[in-house]
Amino acid sequence: MRSLVEKAGLGIFLAGFAVFLASFFLVDFQLTEAGIEQQLGDKGRESLLKSVAAPILEKRFGSSFSFSQELEKTIHQANAQILKDFGISETEKEKIVLSQGTPFPVEFSIEKAISALEEGEQAVFKSSQLRAYGGWMDGRSYNSKEQLLNDLNQNILNINQGIVRDKGFDEYRTKSLKYSLAKEATVGTVKDHPVLFLLFTYGLAIVGALLYFYARSQTTEGISNDRIHFSSMMHRGWIGVLTGTFLIGFYIILYFFPQHMTAWVTMVDPISFFLKGSEAGYFFLYGWLYTLCVLVMGIRMMVKWRHSNYHLVRTLSVMFFQTAFAFLIPEILVRLNQPYFDFKNIWPLDYDFFFEYELDKLIESGALGMFMLVWGIALIVIAVPVLVYFFGKRWYCSWVCGCGGLAETLGDPYRQLSDKSLKAWKVERWLIHSVLVFAVIMTIGVLYTYFTSSSQFLGISTYDIRSWYGFLIGSVFAGVVGTGFYPLMGNRVWCRFGCPLAAYLGLVQRFKSRFRITTNGGQCISCGNCSTYCEMGIDVRWYAQRGQNIVRASCVGCGICASVCPRGVLKLENSDEETRFNEPILIGNKDVTIK
Repeated sequence: MRSLVEKAGLGIFLAGFAVFLASFFLVDFQLTEAGIEQQLGDKGRESLLKSVAAPILEKRFGSSFSFSQELEKTIHQANAQILKDFGISETEKEKIVLSQGTPFPVEFSIEKAISALEEGEQAVFKSSQLRAYGGWMDGRSYNSKEQLLNDLNQNILNINQGIVRDKGFDEYRTKSLKYSLAKEATVGTVKDHPVLFLLFTYGLAIVGALLYFYARSQTTEGISNDRIHFSSMMHRGWIGVLTGTFLIGFYIILYFFPQHMTAWVTMVDPISFFLKGSEAGYFFLYGWLYTLCVLVMGIRMMVKWRHSNYHLVRTLSVMFFQTAFAFLIPEILVRLNQPYFDFKNIWPLDYDFFFEYELDKLIESGALGMFMLVWGIALIVIAVPVLVYFFGKRWYCSWVCGCGGLAETLGDPYRQLSDKSLKAWKVERWLIHSVLVFAVIMTIGVLYTYFTSSSQFLGISTYDIRSWYGFLIGSVFAGVVGTGFYPLMGNRVWCRFGCPLAAYLGLVQRFKSRFRITTNGGQCISCGNCSTYCEMGIDVRWYAQRGQNIVRASCVGCGICASVCPRGVLKLENSDEETRFNEPILIGNKDVTIK
């Protein structure tokens, strides 16, 4: 009977997942003038885009790929038109060079360059741009035409980039516009019946997963080690690789090509309208999926580790904080016209906390916004060191953090895949602390720009620094690698190698914390369960065999090592070194069954 329920649950889950994948292709795209007006809200850009988008208006596209391709061509045409109207042409460039006279060397005159511009409606604008971007050339001596053209071409390139940014569609605006127009242009079955698709995707998947977990709950309590290293899903088999490929692909589309997932976003519009009173965006979809995974897989976690009250409580904790603080409260705040704010997110994990638009948003939001600002700073400078001193980094990484919550629930089947080698430990220490340094430098530059209005810090553009951090760390590392590599490298790839907050917490834990895992080497039988299940890549058995306490910056205090130890060798403690054996333990193995 248990096997039948398990198979039925798996079948229902796969059916829901199949409908979810199929829905990706069950929408068409039809762009209209009204859609352009609604998404742009800028008369100049509206008129420009409409003028070049005429060939694709009202045309129905059968896939997001073909629609996105045509839309991108249209945006490029719009930028080309803007540069034709407002930019400095090749003819004008030649006239500027000739205006400086011959023979070389010549002394560049900005006034002569401006006088060489063609007269017309845009002459005043072009003159102001050339003066603003090329003023530094005024009075400079040039020994050859090639040398002059080199500087002039660079100035014209800067002018053109400014024109595109101010009047056209730069790279950031293009990405946002491609998504918003694709969402507005979405038509078809999913658009017409979002609630029905919600039921046949998420509904079936949830019911199937719960049935499967129920069947697993009918087994004997305890941790079974007889399948882990032979499972195609849990030990880099073809199912695990396929799962990892799907996760990586999902994150790539989410961060870099969100216009292709409008079917999935449209599906959760009813939920978004219910929570915040407006349609969903692609990060609302991500928050919904993230929270759903933590909740459903959290139930699996509780079934698997039901022999330990410690794991039951901490799993409930991450489920609560993700659902309430990371998903529901921020969305409800938006409905109340307040700033979107995750009260449990801490800099530098929340790396854009000090960005000028975030600071301005909080400051301009009155008393609540100022409270959010003070709250965020207090978490950084007071809560982190104090709570880590008393409880170790586990108070956040294993009980509160959303990244840790996903790792402990969705990622739990892959915890044994973490690399325990010395080489991996060395890479981990260099990499995670480098990310922390990167985050600190970026934040200093951001605050420098905020208070001085200068975009240059130590000769580097602060906007470039934050852009590269957002791309490399915020998107690629934290998302694509951090979660997509669960089935390949274990569930704590991001926490172990990349999270700057984990690095900050770990430094405090390593040098000034009462938390440690104590060991009793005389009882260790070298079974290796502790090392196998350590998600942070710590070779726990090495310490246990020698009776050494484990005080590692990377340890998140999940307590799994103590739960799977058949001899009670390991205990999680919060105490001073000299009194640690006299105080009550936080977790042991008294109710563990190992098979």
